[in-house]
Amino acid sequence: MPRLPTPSQTVGPFFSSALCTGPDADLVEPGSDDVIALYGRVLDGAGAGVPDALVELWQPDGEGRYRSDFGWGRSGTDSGGGYGFTTVRPGAPPGQAPCFTLLVFARGLLKPVLTRAYLGDAEEANAADPVLAALAPADRATLLAEPLAGDYRFDVRLQGAQQTVFFAHP
Repeated sequence: MPRLPTPSQTVGPFFSSALCTGPDADLVEPGSDDVIALYGRVLDGAGAGVPDALVELWQPDGEGRYRSDFGWGRSGTDSGGGYGFTTVRPGAPPGQAPCFTLLVFARGLLKPVLTRAYLGDAEEANAADPVLAALAPADRATLLAEPLAGDYRFDVRLQGAQQTVFFAHP
């Protein structure tokens, strides 16, 4: 009898019930000055929404500074894989384009995946960003959040066609 490898064990699904019990997706009060939304869907390899994923967000404030009292949020996904944050447009840290950093936890992943969502309407800053400059144009496109009526839409594709670029993390 041939010996086959033992399948890997996966985490979850428990994110929506165990880690998303509070209103952690509002980094600022809705209706505040300069408020925007960052929203989208977490999609699997077939393009279906992942209903029990968790998205964490880190971002600088409007001046491009990372502060201990601002810039972190958490959103569970809904039944269609949708997530969303209420925040402010991030400023540009020195030597970088303004962006959101996202960590995505989902069933089937042994470890979370890390990516960035750059503002799709910040063309000049994006052209000078060293991370974006190091990527092929098709890969770069997977990191651009689409501007829509003052807000931004960013879908995270975990695999398959147009898979989001993911970065190594500790």
